Amino acid sequence: MSEALNPYSPPQANVEPLPGERPTQLASKGRRFGTFVVDYLLFMVMSFVFGVAVGLLFGEAGMAVLRQTPDLVLGAGLFLVYYLFFEGLWGRTPGKLAFGTRVVSESGGKPGLGQVFGRTLSRFIPFEALSTFAERPWHDSLSKTRVVMARGA
Repeated sequence: MSEALNPYSPPQANVEPLPGERPTQLASKGRRFGTFVVDYLLFMVMSFVFGVAVGLLFGEAGMAVLRQTPDLVLGAGLFLVYYLFFEGLWGRTPGKLAFGTRVVSESGGKPGLGQVFGRTLSRFIPFEALSTFAERPWHDSLSKTRVVMARGA
């Protein structure tokens, strides 16, 4: 009896990815460094715009509050807002958009807000930036996320 006619042979099926699904390819360290540079520059621009907006909207009183706020507190707050806004809503910062990458959970889905928050907080760990030389940066491993290619490389 041939295999084609054998009723006991396992069924055959051609399994294709769904139209919206793509295989996940991890982003290279070069792309990740590029996203860091773009995001850092845009964070600095956002901080400048924030200062100008406070000055225009609240005048000298607003500027006095900014001067009294410790730089670390102000910078950390703006840093949290930047990453929580972009990665929380879209899973991508402007740097990731420019370099064609996105953040996903370990299962490949959209990361939850808790994961994005943990990812952002872990960036405050001293020397965390050095973990990028390892196989997986701490802000990925601690938050159980990955950075993958969003489109074909």
